[in-house]
Amino acid sequence: MKHLRSIEELTPQSLVALLDLADHMAEVNARSIPKVPALRGKTVASLFFEDSTRTRISFETAAKRLSAETMTFSVSTSSVNKGESLRDTVETIAAMGVDAFIVRHKSSGVPWQIARWTEASIVNAGDGWHQHPTQALLDCFTIRTALNRRTGFDGLRIAIVGDIKHSRVARSDVQAFAMLGAAVTLVAPPTLLPPSLDGWPVEVAPDLDAVIGETDVLYLLRMQRERMNEALVPSLREYTARFGLTPERAARLQKHALVMHPGPMNRGVEMAVDPSELPGSVITQQVTNGVAVRMAVLFHLLGSGASTAGEE
Repeated sequence: MKHLRSIEELTPQSLVALLDLADHMAEVNARSIPKVPALRGKTVASLFFEDSTRTRISFETAAKRLSAETMTFSVSTSSVNKGESLRDTVETIAAMGVDAFIVRHKSSGVPWQIARWTEASIVNAGDGWHQHPTQALLDCFTIRTALNRRTGFDGLRIAIVGDIKHSRVARSDVQAFAMLGAAVTLVAPPTLLPPSLDGWPVEVAPDLDAVIGETDVLYLLRMQRERMNEALVPSLREYTARFGLTPERAARLQKHALVMHPGPMNRGVEMAVDPSELPGSVITQQVTNGVAVRMAVLFHLLGSGASTAGEE
């Protein structure tokens, strides 16, 4: 595999192999000195054309822990502001010697376009409403670890709640969860669902009360108002009343149920409780696991074999 631009580029076997490799990387991260020479001599460049905190820092941490050199491209201080094209930007940075580009862009399909302009590997860190494959992988890894589901997600009921329409995380998660055998239900008002769900391996529920007591994993999404051109819900209060995780709904969760969120949270909207008070909250573990999973992805694309990950 040369690139990771979409969950669709993975098979069930390669997805599980990446999760197995992430187990090894998590062991590296637990060491007193969490660093290995697996990617020494490799260079990883971050091209973020959208704001990001978690994903950008997670990738940079992952690359450094594998001993790769890192380059970070900042749009606000770049020649893009002078009219430089995306292609010129990519080709200029590639000429400095880059083995992998981590790309985030507001337009869907950009990681595929960039792959035509460089021989480097491309990792999609989010393109428009389309895909965010490493988020889906870290979510799978978190569920697998927390519920001890190493052989797959058969029989697992996962509810994804919120702004599905504008969410690249939802699209990637649905594909990855279904690939591992989970039953996925989307919970959202009609205005926050995609125009068509043809080909989506999901069911749809009208509100959170319809599924809260039977859900093994509750995955909450924020409303992405920066991507909306119109008001898609009557009010935030009404949205919380039907789709928010309130204290009353939290009390109806099964004892083993996990609560997840890709961040950033809109506290008081989709999350009307303090997640630190929920026994099943694994939101901070998602962030921790993101480093291990992205180490696994970078090593899989650029490394020479899984055994190198264990070298001192």
